[in-house]
This record gives sequence, C-alpha cells and structure tokens, in this order.
Amino acid sequence: MANNSKEARDRAEASFKKQEQRAREGAKAMADYEAEGRAMREKTARLKSLRMAKQAAEKEDVAERGPK
Repeated sequence: MANNSKEARDRAEASFKKQEQRAREGAKAMADYEAEGRAMREKTARLKSLRMAKQAAEKEDVAERGPK
C-alpha cells in the first residue's frame, strides 16, 4: 500500500513539474512574440519616418527647381 501511495505521489509530482515547465515555456513564447511585434512596429515607424522625410525632400527639391 505504501508503494502505491509513493508511486501516485511521484506521478503527481512529475505531472506538476511538466505543467510548470509548460507554463514557463508558454510565458517565454508570449514574451518573445510580444518583443517581435514591438520590434516590427518600431521598424515600421522608423521606415515610415524615413520615407516621409525622403518624400518631403523630393517635394522641396521640385519646388525649388520649379515645375517641368
């Protein structure tokens, strides 16, 4: 009887450890996902800013030279 109790406790502990590991992995995956999204938004904002600056410079250059 003591053997069955120990086996049941060992199985429960193993199951709990697996569940904890999955929770840690899930939290890490979510953090990675959020970091990638944040990096993508920052990159997009930077590229948009560069594009708008380029367009403004081109527009100013055309205004200085006059229409063709």
